[in-house]
Amino acid sequence: MNATRPSRLAARIALLFSLCAPTLALAQIKIGLVLSLTGPAASLGIPARDTAAMLPTEIAGQKVQYIVLDDASDTTQAVQDTKKLIDEQHVDAIIGSSITPNSLAMLDVIAQGETPTISLASSAKIIEPVDDKRHWMFKTPQTDAMMAGAIMEHAAAHNVKTLAYIGQADALGETFYAEIAKAAQQRDIKLVGNERFNRTDPSVTGQVLKIVAAHPDAVVVGAAGTPAALPPKALKERGYKGLIYHNHGVGNRDFLRVCGADCNGTFLPASPVLVAAQLPEDRPGRRHALDYISRYEGRYGAGTVSAFGAYTWDAGLLLGNAIPVALKSAAPGTPAFRHALRDALEATRGLQDTNGVVNMSATDHLGLDARARVMVEIRDDKWIYQPH
Repeated sequence: MNATRPSRLAARIALLFSLCAPTLALAQIKIGLVLSLTGPAASLGIPARDTAAMLPTEIAGQKVQYIVLDDASDTTQAVQDTKKLIDEQHVDAIIGSSITPNSLAMLDVIAQGETPTISLASSAKIIEPVDDKRHWMFKTPQTDAMMAGAIMEHAAAHNVKTLAYIGQADALGETFYAEIAKAAQQRDIKLVGNERFNRTDPSVTGQVLKIVAAHPDAVVVGAAGTPAALPPKALKERGYKGLIYHNHGVGNRDFLRVCGADCNGTFLPASPVLVAAQLPEDRPGRRHALDYISRYEGRYGAGTVSAFGAYTWDAGLLLGNAIPVALKSAAPGTPAFRHALRDALEATRGLQDTNGVVNMSATDHLGLDARARVMVEIRDDKWIYQPH
């Protein structure tokens, strides 16, 4: 009897390992999302959340779980959400936040937690320069520098000589102004006004009165979501007849609904997904944009697609491309896997998404070129592609 006990014990241990082995092999990948689902930036976060519901639940044979948290359009909440995802949920990667101030606020936390993160916000400062903090941060939207350049190209072609700026009193407004000022100087366009407003302000009449008094040929609005409708409405009320440009943070139907007829004849540099069907057939990203539109509108209804959902879809494409590479060297849920995933994201080359072609590097955590932007006119509640 005693002689058989060791063999029985060994058998039980062997059985335990045989039961555990498949569990280890099928370790679940966890992706956290920090999105602005409430507050002034909700029109950006909601289509991102709705797109997240369309992302694959299995990649390279591994189950994928998505954990969505609301940062309420608030930087402090974004930091708390990020800490929760890293410290409590032990996520392998994060997508978010929806807006620039929140994404910048998350940098310290993701660097300390060594967790690769893909921002859905615009500012180039989120990923530039690629220092110790930004080593872990990537993004899918076009940078404000790219879009400011597109605005100034269009303005110069329309004989704009003077320009005024009105933007949000936050990191988005400041960083976009810096890029607009730089691009304007390169085109010999003089800045004659620079105003700010808070995302929760009910009126911008005072700021607009100063701008109208300066008689600029064009006005650039540096704001995102539905709060960006305030300046063009106020400008139209005051009889302003010059050109009006928006930041690409207004690329959704909620903005069109709130701004209404006051946005007719205004322009914005945008993601190609807004006008994908109007683009030449050989345009990079067009096929992926049309595929995303078909999937999204098939689920949520015609006309519901927005650039902010597409940015989330592109984050999913990036992870879908990088995760199989990372799995070759480490298991999900480990620091080694997060490091391998970060390296695989940085090594992305020739990946087509809804914006164009992604070619990242150690100094470029976006990887898009000028083909990833289009100039769009708002006309009768529609986006109209402007080829020149």
